[in-house]
Amino acid sequence: MSKTNKMSTKKLTALSMLTAAALIIFIIESQLPPLAPIPGIKPGLANVITLVALARFGGREAFIVLMLRIVLGSMLVGQPISFMYGMAGGILCFLIMWAMWVPVKIFKDRIWVVSIFGAVFHNIGQIAAAVIITGTWQIVGYLPVLTVSGVITGLFTGFTAQFVIKRLGGG
Repeated sequence: MSKTNKMSTKKLTALSMLTAAALIIFIIESQLPPLAPIPGIKPGLANVITLVALARFGGREAFIVLMLRIVLGSMLVGQPISFMYGMAGGILCFLIMWAMWVPVKIFKDRIWVVSIFGAVFHNIGQIAAAVIITGTWQIVGYLPVLTVSGVITGLFTGFTAQFVIKRLGGG
């Protein structure tokens, strides 16, 4: 086996482990009671793994880990409608984090900023999906509360990801 194949196997194994970790975190989080009486407020701890994948492997690989987590998580604990919300929020979250990654990665202690924007845009994506699915614009009224919760949970998730990335040896 050539050195290239060994590196590919090592990378595939690492990405598989990250996907499994994200899925486990997502499943555990789905079993927790709601943080607030408002639908949609969750810690989003599986995003720690997306940020780790982004730091360690780059955008393409992080996106694959995210998509696998959403698809498998929806199949295991969700309903078809949760898949649509997860995709809308996850893709928008990822796009903003990926766009911010290059300028922010220069400052390794600012990963939390990327996470906050990701959390807020995740909520925006889910609200947009809800408006499309229900045809009701009044759902946008949840956005200010979800934005505040996104900043708080994104900050926590970002600091957690930053800690994990540092412990793994940077990104």
